[in-house]
Amino acid sequence: MIAATTISRMASSQAPKVLRLRLAGNNTTSQVKNNNYMKRYFSDKTKEAANTTAKESTSSTTATTAAKEEAKKTTWWNNTAWWGTAGAMAGWGMSGAAIYDALESSPELISLNMTGVLLVYSSLFARWAFVVKPQNLLLAGCHITNVGAQMNQLRRAVEYKKENGKDDEVDDIMKKAGATAAAGAACVLGGPMVQSALVNANLGFVSSIAAAEAGPFTVHFWAPMSKWMISGASFLELDRPTEKISLAQYTALTMTGFFFSRYALLVAPINYTLCSVNIALFGSSAWHLGRKIKADFLS
Repeated sequence: MIAATTISRMASSQAPKVLRLRLAGNNTTSQVKNNNYMKRYFSDKTKEAANTTAKESTSSTTATTAAKEEAKKTTWWNNTAWWGTAGAMAGWGMSGAAIYDALESSPELISLNMTGVLLVYSSLFARWAFVVKPQNLLLAGCHITNVGAQMNQLRRAVEYKKENGKDDEVDDIMKKAGATAAAGAACVLGGPMVQSALVNANLGFVSSIAAAEAGPFTVHFWAPMSKWMISGASFLELDRPTEKISLAQYTALTMTGFFFSRYALLVAPINYTLCSVNIALFGSSAWHLGRKIKADFLS
């Protein structure tokens, strides 16, 4: 009786209300039944707690194993940070090439077509590097630097042509530059309104393209397109005299094309346009670089 009374007191303080009601009986049979019920109740609760702990432990182990497997899969080939850093360093090489040429090379070697293209290209890629995921500040910094370096190259080329009586050529260059700047400003200002109109018009495929995160109304599209201009400039001058080819610049362009061909497939959003243009840039720049090396060192 003493044991039964003790268990009843424990039950009254620990069991839920519905169990305490069961202890209201005064006879021995009722107390025994209640004692057995309480034993089963606390036994079930103990097993439930043990199962919960085991599940949590299993889940934690599974998560740790998955993380280790993912780490094993992350090699240099699919490491976004590695390719992004390599691409940025190649970009810094291009900026350094422009600075080197400004210090060492004659202004007559400057290609105004390529300089203008590189200005547009670096302006767009400086913005792209800020908004791409993961963000690449090293790349953004190199393109901001390159804008300044190419502006200096443009200044040197214009001054050289004026000094040599080529004012008409300079005027033509300035008109083209002004038209390009005006077109760019119009696209930046009017682009959002046109995009919104196309998306809301429900034009099927056209609206889907307009709303795409790497579509024609985003820098993810226009940055690669500016690189097509570089590749185009290289393709249009495949027979350019080797004495007018900058070894430093085309080395940097070749390396940029190589690294970004892979990097474009690892960022978010994935950019197939950027991948394709860098394959083309690698080919055209490597062609000029090979001709330059052959002319200066192998002939």
